[in-house]
Amino acid sequence: MADLGLLIIRLVVGLTFIGHGAQKLFGWFGGPGLTNTGQWLESIGIKPGGKIWAICAGLFELVGGFFFAAGFLTWIGAGLISIIMIDAIFTVHGKNGYWAQEGGFEYNFVLIAIVIGVALIGPGQYVLFYTL
Repeated sequence: MADLGLLIIRLVVGLTFIGHGAQKLFGWFGGPGLTNTGQWLESIGIKPGGKIWAICAGLFELVGGFFFAAGFLTWIGAGLISIIMIDAIFTVHGKNGYWAQEGGFEYNFVLIAIVIGVALIGPGQYVLFYTL
């Protein structure tokens, strides 16, 4: 049952990050796309090159989410997701305190704990590719 539990966690978190990356990179799922994400990043003080940072963020989410969901290079996927969440804490949510209802970093922190926890445990038996 632990392997099934890990699969559920990996799929929900990983596919969510794939979706977030696709929103930033391609404008899919009602997302803003690269130009708008870049403009938003510049509006919160991430200058110069908001569009370049939007590409980086989108790729970290897309690739990290894929690796995490697939159980392939799970540590790398967890690392990419953690980097994005740490960045979100420092650039957007940290100034608002801990609790999410105040715009704080609670959700980001929980996601970091989940992906690092799964990376430490291992992806479980149900993976797309086996790695050493």
